[in-house]
Amino acid sequence: MAGDKKKYRGAERAFAFKVLYGISFSPVQDEEALRAAFLNFPERPEGLDPADSYAWRLVLGVWTEQISLDADLSSHLRNWRMERIGRVESAILRIALFELRRNDPDAPPKVVINEAIELSKQYCDDKSRIFVNGLLDNAAKILREKKTPPAPAP
Repeated sequence: MAGDKKKYRGAERAFAFKVLYGISFSPVQDEEALRAAFLNFPERPEGLDPADSYAWRLVLGVWTEQISLDADLSSHLRNWRMERIGRVESAILRIALFELRRNDPDAPPKVVINEAIELSKQYCDDKSRIFVNGLLDNAAKILREKKTPPAPAP
């Protein structure tokens, strides 16, 4: 059963990526238009309803928090600007960072990063996979440090 949940969540993550990548070419202005883009996306799996899908939570969350996500991602870049990152990589990175911030026990950092790498293997070149891995590893480390209270002084 757990394996099915992982496969299903991975499929929803991939669908969310496609929707977010798609709207990067034709931005939406409000949640209603976002929902329409989600529902009318050609590859939407049958029965995938925004009311209860992980894909919708990702799409809505990334769309809502895009400015904050981009600022956070920018803070992890060295000698690079967010505007120079391709749309595919940007969508993958935004989804992964959104998930990392949520600290969902069903999506631990290692799984989130691995899923992002798998998406980059499928849709990007080899250099992008390395870039995505490095940036997300760094982001996860910093998020983990922020959540871990400092050790008491001796």
